[in-house]
Amino acid sequence: MQNQELDFNKYVEQAALLLDLPINDEYYEGVVANFARIQAIAQLVNSFSLPAEVEAAPVFEP
Repeated sequence: MQNQELDFNKYVEQAALLLDLPINDEYYEGVVANFARIQAIAQLVNSFSLPAEVEAAPVFEP
């Protein structure tokens, strides 16, 4: 979604309807704020380019 601003209020509202997941009014603004944070983090991660020869690890080991 380059060059487009995502309306997080509308996204959360539509996703909740689609999933039949009611969100209490007291939590709604927090859910919207978290989606805004997730988008900012994802944008940072997606902007980091990796060389083509990098392979995904077959098993995650912390």
